[in-house]
Amino acid sequence: MALARLNYVELPVSDMAASKAFFQKVAGWSLQEFAPTYAATVTGHTDLGLQADSAEATTVPLPVIEVEDLEAIFEAAKAAGGIIVREIFSFPGGRRFHVREPSGNEIAFWQAASQE
Repeated sequence: MALARLNYVELPVSDMAASKAFFQKVAGWSLQEFAPTYAATVTGHTDLGLQADSAEATTVPLPVIEVEDLEAIFEAAKAAGGIIVREIFSFPGGRRFHVREPSGNEIAFWQAASQE
């Protein structure tokens, strides 16, 4: 299995415009809008996502880890005592799932859409 890497952190936000402006002004980051309630940096490094949809947002920052075989990681997470919070689902760019690790932290694992 290839090494997984943290490449994304998603923040719950209550005011998309204000949060987006903050990161643009303070860090000089450009955030691309994917929906009225979602924007993210797209640098290819560790990126930042802003989630303003209260129905979709976590209550704390969500680390997102990129993997090559989502189904294998899904099964490994369950076998290691993780509690699946959100089953595998698709989104623009790929698929992911959320799991709560044994100490209670929610983590997302994602796999990029194939480039076929």
